[in-house]
Amino acid sequence: MEFGLFNSLYVPRNHPDITEASRLRDEIELVKAADRSGFKYTWATEHHFLDEYSHLSANEAFLGYLAAATERIHVGSGIFNITPPVSHPARVAEKVAVLDHLSGGRFEFGVGRGSSTTETKGFGIEDSDLTREMVDETLPQIVRMWKETDYSFQGRFFSMPQRNVLPKPLTDPHPPLWVAAGSPGTFKKAAEMGIGVLCFAQASMDDLAKLIAIYKEEIERCENPVGGYINNNVMVTSQLVCLEDGQRAREVAAAMGSGYHQSLLWKYLDTFPRPQWVNDLGGRIPEMDRATIDAVIEAKQMCIGTPEEVAGAVAAVAAIGADQLVFGMLSTAMPIDVAIESVETFGREVLPRFDTDPVHSTTRQREAQLGS
Repeated sequence: MEFGLFNSLYVPRNHPDITEASRLRDEIELVKAADRSGFKYTWATEHHFLDEYSHLSANEAFLGYLAAATERIHVGSGIFNITPPVSHPARVAEKVAVLDHLSGGRFEFGVGRGSSTTETKGFGIEDSDLTREMVDETLPQIVRMWKETDYSFQGRFFSMPQRNVLPKPLTDPHPPLWVAAGSPGTFKKAAEMGIGVLCFAQASMDDLAKLIAIYKEEIERCENPVGGYINNNVMVTSQLVCLEDGQRAREVAAAMGSGYHQSLLWKYLDTFPRPQWVNDLGGRIPEMDRATIDAVIEAKQMCIGTPEEVAGAVAAVAAIGADQLVFGMLSTAMPIDVAIESVETFGREVLPRFDTDPVHSTTRQREAQLGS
């Protein structure tokens, strides 16, 4: 099991002390702390027009800064939107290659299609279902752009005359490929393509276990990956409050406003199936009280509490077959000093129990398959 962070530039209006500028600085400091503490990945989302929920629209700039501010951690796009109305595929290929060079080969390329009609319609895509077909067309073409010096294409959603798309990636043949997924069909499709899964679905552990099982079974049969090698990896997002004092961890969890953030998620991300319980609550998710937090910790459903309690929750995620566990700590109003303390405590007390290989899984798989 490997570990990472999730960066989203969450700017809740009900916390006026959290501004875009302060949150950007906080995200950077938290990633630097994670880099020092042995975390292997950080994933920066791309969203547009989603007030409060995520202001990280130009994540390529953020990732370039992180590449210079860190030493070992891999910096990943979680995601780059590769639908042509949002980002021309040649521009995506170019920025991925530049980030790969700037990071010294530490870039991880996660793709997606956008998760909200607020976003898709803002770029003139009236039918959200078309975005699936757009991604199907563009991802293989981006891989071709990295290989070929006389690339050209005539497609349904974009076309290009003969051009040499530059630069080519530093990583041979290209950075690891990932896709955002939440439904059984997308997990299966990712496995058929031989690429990793970024799992942002709001699913129960039982449901996640089924999705991961679908992926793991199917990827064993992958013979023609879309990229130059197979990336057999499933990343799962969660939350982290890991402190030596378990009662203090519970107090932090009760005060960090997770319910408000979840309410914004269900307000905007309308391409996800909306559970009935969310409808029953009118889309307004209540904050967790102490009794709920205690129950969640007891059930090992969230990484909150002492290092021992958090280790139990990590083990539960590992048991369902996930390869990477990522924490969206600043997708809450958690104070930055507490977030850094939590990362450092986790890195010291929990992470070494689960991640004993200094080499990143994506690097290890690529080198094993290509013999480099």
